[in-house]
Amino acid sequence: MAIVRANPYGAYNFLVEIDSVVSAGFSEVEGLGMEIDYIDYRNGNEPANNVRKLPGLRKFSNVTLKRGITGATDLFDWLKAAAAGAAAPRNVAIILQDETHTEVMRWKLRHAQPKKWTGPHLNGAASGSVAIEELVLVHEGLEIA
Repeated sequence: MAIVRANPYGAYNFLVEIDSVVSAGFSEVEGLGMEIDYIDYRNGNEPANNVRKLPGLRKFSNVTLKRGITGATDLFDWLKAAAAGAAAPRNVAIILQDETHTEVMRWKLRHAQPKKWTGPHLNGAASGSVAIEELVLVHEGLEIA
């Protein structure tokens, strides 16, 4: 699916799937990332000031999903179940689409679990603002498909 084009895709046209089901209208996704820790290593017969860098543990950034509150409690219920000891890892996909709503890239989060849920910031003086909830996910792997 590697299509190369001259203009980059817009960051506004995406879907979020949780266990292969498209989840309701997320307005923002933050934190897609991976990092590798490197280990300093030196053979005993090498000069004292020469160090090799060997790849070590991979770390995956927490991913934050934000969406307008519609009355659905599925994200909070998922966190509540995890807090009660019923870990329920799920596979999450963030799907980037082009202008015709055709999928152009998919980021897969393997074994995602909820870490933190934050409710809306309510303000009577901010008329026209949307009540937003956010869910922070931890996960065990990131792939691009």
